[in-house]
Amino acid sequence: MLNKTGKLKAAMENATTYEQWKECAMELDHIENNVEWKERFVSDQYNYNLVYDRFSQLRTCHQQKNTCELVRSLREGLHHDLGNMGNPALYTRSRVGTKHLIEEYINQVCASLNYLCDESVEGFRDNEKLRFFQDTLLSFGRPALLLSGGATLGMFHIGVIKALWERGLLPRVIAGSSVGSLVAAMLGSYTDAELPEMLDPDHHNLSPWKWQGICKGITGQGFMSPDQLRSCLRSNIGELTFEESWKRTGRSVNITVSPTQDHQKARLLSRYTSPYLLMWSASQASCSVPGIFPPTTLMKKTKRGELTDYMPGLKWVDGSVVSDLPIERLMHLYDVNFSIVSQTNPHIVPFLQGSSKSGKKSLWSLPVRLLKAEAGFHGKVVFDFLRKSAGPEMLRQASGQMYAILAQKYIGDVTIAPEVSLQNYQKMLSNPSPEFVAKLTREGERATWPKIAMIRTHAKISQTLEKCILRIEGRLQVKKGELRVISSG
Repeated sequence: MLNKTGKLKAAMENATTYEQWKECAMELDHIENNVEWKERFVSDQYNYNLVYDRFSQLRTCHQQKNTCELVRSLREGLHHDLGNMGNPALYTRSRVGTKHLIEEYINQVCASLNYLCDESVEGFRDNEKLRFFQDTLLSFGRPALLLSGGATLGMFHIGVIKALWERGLLPRVIAGSSVGSLVAAMLGSYTDAELPEMLDPDHHNLSPWKWQGICKGITGQGFMSPDQLRSCLRSNIGELTFEESWKRTGRSVNITVSPTQDHQKARLLSRYTSPYLLMWSASQASCSVPGIFPPTTLMKKTKRGELTDYMPGLKWVDGSVVSDLPIERLMHLYDVNFSIVSQTNPHIVPFLQGSSKSGKKSLWSLPVRLLKAEAGFHGKVVFDFLRKSAGPEMLRQASGQMYAILAQKYIGDVTIAPEVSLQNYQKMLSNPSPEFVAKLTREGERATWPKIAMIRTHAKISQTLEKCILRIEGRLQVKKGELRVISSG
């Protein structure tokens, strides 16, 4: 039995598709008696009575086609993380899924929502349906995918996106900083039908790095060529603004940039805050690591399609310096209630290794975690003092950046990170080959697969609401077109 368990675990680590990985994981669940655990809905880790009552109520209303009561039940009783069913402890026992009761409840909610959306119901027209679904989504919230910095290691993000997209769990709200901004902007340039092309490294310019010499580096012009970076970004992203991206793909791309001047705050650039700003320009600013690339001015598109400076007196640098993961800002802009973080920053990933692959924090790792927390606390105190001191301007600016780095939160509700790899780290500041991008993509997929069940619990209902809204809006547009034809005839 031990030999079979070892073989199954090895097969999971070498799986090339989610289906292969899932088949081995399910077999391991049988061996480890996790199937019985999933079927037994009683547990002190969530309020199973509340979840069961809500499930039974919705199922009865749906089966009886009691539309009025079903609408009231969903509008008043649909809450994110009902009964603590998103408790991480519920997703560390089984490798695939969680308690069947939780899965059945989510499936019933989605089935009820689709029924209300698609069935013709007297007294519940599409206008009323649209208002119901929009209000419900506003109160329930939605997930967001946040892509961190990490230079070339950020190609790991592509694997995370691929794994989520193939399972129908890719959020419509995407945020990125530094290299994460490049991947986020690329995602905002491709429609769902075009995503396979985006996920293929052979279709992209993989050469953002070009050494331009010591002299330029020490004089503030950057050790790496900003022109080369700009060319790479424009080649991969195109000339879309944030607003054009949203209209084309339905995705809300958000990019963080950090200021170089005093009395300026980090900004989150998006279709709400900077609709006419070019995404490649925002990404160039977010990728401009201080010292490696020079600060840059943002660019926007005019009504005539011409490019011009946006806030020409200001220059911006790497978004991850001050705001690697803008979770709070996304909560305000998009009602985000669940954050999926793909974290590849080389100074952060080693600190995420204190948890086992199952997601449980090992007791033996407690001393290490305490030392990490202590070091982080004292580091913040030192750099906070230096940034507020009357010392040299350069020291205060550097201390301010270090304080911002230490003070940030680098994890989400679900955090997906690669294993620490010296081989990968050695290639951080070099142009990746298609083979290396494919390798990091596979690593991103494999790191995401164990998180699928928890992500589905938090994301499936809100994504069903979003899809229902799109279908109803589509029907209303058709009706408007028909009315125009009738009136013109």
